[in-house]
Amino acid sequence: MDIVFRNRQLQELCNVSKASRRALGVRCASLLRKRMDDLRAAISLEDMRHLPGRCHELTGERAGEFALDLEHPKRLVLMPVGGTERSAGGLDWSSVTAVEITEIVDYHGK
Repeated sequence: MDIVFRNRQLQELCNVSKASRRALGVRCASLLRKRMDDLRAAISLEDMRHLPGRCHELTGERAGEFALDLEHPKRLVLMPVGGTERSAGGLDWSSVTAVEITEIVDYHGK
């Protein structure tokens, strides 16, 4: 899957182990590395549906975004780049072959 990042700082956090360990701690950085490896290996977002990390669509104010679990309560948030709507509504996960990583956040406390 093609991956782009919202900004350079987030790109470094996701790609440089030292930076992620410093900012997130060892356990969360390890989970982030696994999620990024899974995203890189995936052909489409559909491949992420059945892997550890519970890739799931967000709702409400965050509709259109997806999240992957990191160390509770942090989430890796991403947006699909492209993709098509199903005739019955909702995004066809198998049509999404690129994502934008937008943030690492605990959105539950907001």
